[in-house]
Amino acid sequence: MPAKERGRTEGEKDNDDNELRQLLEAVSDRGLKTLSLDELERLQALLQAKSYPASNKKAASSRKKLLKQINFEIYGRHSPRRFFF
Repeated sequence: MPAKERGRTEGEKDNDDNELRQLLEAVSDRGLKTLSLDELERLQALLQAKSYPASNKKAASSRKKLLKQINFEIYGRHSPRRFFF
């Protein structure tokens, strides 16, 4: 489905792709812990919106794994673990 049919222009799609690329590079270089909560939520939204062809199972699997890690990180920041001794 072309971007225009989803209500987005090509420029917006390119901006989203560039932002996704930058966030993924930051995660690759420094890990999820270095991103702010807003950046994590934006990365999550961009990854959920990204679709890969059915033939690219490795990309889809990596996307699913990264989304799980992002969810875990967001959950950990919203409800920090308490240690009782």
